[in-house]
Amino acid sequence: MPTHRRPRLAALLVLFTALALTGLRAGPATAADGDVSWTVRTAANGYGDHRSSFGYAVNPGGTVEDTMVVTNRGRSTLRLAVYASDGYTTDAGQLDLLTREKKSVGVGAWVHPRTDTLTIRPGKSADVPFTVTVPKNATPGDHVGGLLTSLKQSDTAAGINVDRRLGVRLALRVGGELTPRLAVEDLHVDYDGTVNPFAKGTATVAYTVHNTGNALLSARQDVSVQGPFGWLHTAAHDVADTPKLLPGERWTVKVPVRGVAPGVRLTATAELLPLLTDPSGSTTPLKPVEATAHTWAVPWLAGLLLLVVAVTSLLVRRARARRREREAVRVREAVERALQEA
Repeated sequence: MPTHRRPRLAALLVLFTALALTGLRAGPATAADGDVSWTVRTAANGYGDHRSSFGYAVNPGGTVEDTMVVTNRGRSTLRLAVYASDGYTTDAGQLDLLTREKKSVGVGAWVHPRTDTLTIRPGKSADVPFTVTVPKNATPGDHVGGLLTSLKQSDTAAGINVDRRLGVRLALRVGGELTPRLAVEDLHVDYDGTVNPFAKGTATVAYTVHNTGNALLSARQDVSVQGPFGWLHTAAHDVADTPKLLPGERWTVKVPVRGVAPGVRLTATAELLPLLTDPSGSTTPLKPVEATAHTWAVPWLAGLLLLVVAVTSLLVRRARARRREREAVRVREAVERALQEA
């Protein structure tokens, strides 16, 4: 059964940008620098009074109208740019939004604020009505972006222009067949043993999680290594969940599995439990997916001993064969001499 939970304030996006570098931080939707400060929030209306983000289910060709509220909490008049942008998952596993100069093809292209600039006096608030127009040929499934306010300022001391951005996340689920799928790709395992043939080592399991469906997905991860016939099973501990991945996104994972006995032929298994999140914040577990890979784990000292044993055994067999051959020759010669003397 889905688990319902109240949307959290951390879903608001707080973004600060210097030049082309963009970072997203969780926290109250407030940006401040000296005497400049403003906040953004969702408006109270038919969609709810205390929403932490915008979220809608819309059919292709449908439209939605809503409002964002911007408040100037500083001591001087504020002039802000307003625009929408597509979202993506950063290498740190957090949601970020494209900068204005980068082209958006999803939410950023479908959301149209009624104004692209705001002038707000100190202590005042301004509404930013906007319309979401979903194309008729929009791909079914999840699309994520945000509605942003931006303030560009010059940092004379650093000699750069700083773009401070503050916005609210906007998630759309476009109607149609929902096909949530995750794949585990390029799984491989390496084993690092010790000189002691009886000591345990560390297996490193690496793979890529690929969202091959059309829904926003995260996953719980279980990684383990075992020897032949399931012997010497060892599981990794405290493997973190993947971040929420947008359709088409990939996430690289590397997990150390410690205390693995050198079981000659090891099998590594990565099992993922995909978690589907709907616009209301409810999560539903899906069918697990897994992948396996193999590696050799023979301690070099033990391997050397096996080689010595094998070579010794071969030499002993050859020596025995030569002795048997010499004995057969002696017997044959003795028989021939006896026949000649008869």
